[in-house]
Amino acid sequence: MPAQRIDWVRRVEIFGILVFVAGLLASPAGAGSRRYQYIRTGNAADSTATPRFGVAMMGGGTDLDDAFRWLCDLGNGGDFLILRAHGGDDYNSYVAKLCNANSVATLIIPSRAAAQDPAVAAIIQKAEVVFIAGGDQARYVRYWGGTSVIDALNAGIAAGKPIGGTSAGLAVEGEFVFSALHDTSYSKDALRNPHHRGVTLERDYLKIALLDRTITDSHFAKRDRMGRTLVFLARLIQDGWAKEPRSIAIDEKSAVLVESDGNARVVGNGLAAYFIRPEQAPKLCARKKPLTLQNISVYRAPSGARFNLKSWTGDGGAAYTLSVDAGVIHSTQSGGAIY
Repeated sequence: MPAQRIDWVRRVEIFGILVFVAGLLASPAGAGSRRYQYIRTGNAADSTATPRFGVAMMGGGTDLDDAFRWLCDLGNGGDFLILRAHGGDDYNSYVAKLCNANSVATLIIPSRAAAQDPAVAAIIQKAEVVFIAGGDQARYVRYWGGTSVIDALNAGIAAGKPIGGTSAGLAVEGEFVFSALHDTSYSKDALRNPHHRGVTLERDYLKIALLDRTITDSHFAKRDRMGRTLVFLARLIQDGWAKEPRSIAIDEKSAVLVESDGNARVVGNGLAAYFIRPEQAPKLCARKKPLTLQNISVYRAPSGARFNLKSWTGDGGAAYTLSVDAGVIHSTQSGGAIY
């Protein structure tokens, strides 16, 4: 090869190496990799505020200012942390405008390797408020389950720190979790076959005492999820996970704000929140057989209604009963409405 040609090739190789190295140096921690990213605004020094416990349960869709302000109040001016498995730091500016927080930060944990980084657990432990964003709860289950991320979250809960979640973040708040490991679950498929591959349930995740024996659901009436929620409850009984399970299912643009004593109120302009409990075991919950589950109590709680999770009683809403016969839902509400 001519000398001029060799010199040109070497220059191209060197230039490529320099561009690659510059890209690495310019990238934030974890960008384009499986490492975590931590983006913080506000005071760089950690807060020493004492928070007050509570659980914000948001049904997805448009974020509710009132729910975030409530979480911030519980945080008592401390550090507010948003957890994600992917995405960006969009919440930082939104929360910072609503809250008088010492800092607002987003921690993106996109892999099990990232979840097992000691720095990640340390960041979570220092926060006074944690909010789990929406997205895909399968990522939360796959990436964070059984890691120090869950240990740190549960330690914060035990210490009385407030926690919130929307959509996928709501899905992981209960003792039982619809994990979406095979994508979503549709009511029509689940009612026809309670063992449909879309019905994937998990446990041993977060430990919120007020949500023991509870499974949550989001985008509820908007995406017609009553049928699948009833199947989830039937499976919990049938599989021996809980004798008396219950569900808190929340529609878009609605949230349930739960105080430490179990008293909750519904806020937002969505349709309602639904507190659902089967009164008996399913008569038929078998593979490839339509579900039969009778005597299911439902309390429909619109905005402004209140509900106590300990006594499982409400005020300002409406109680009715559902039954499922061979995969078809029947309601005692006027006109047979199930929502």
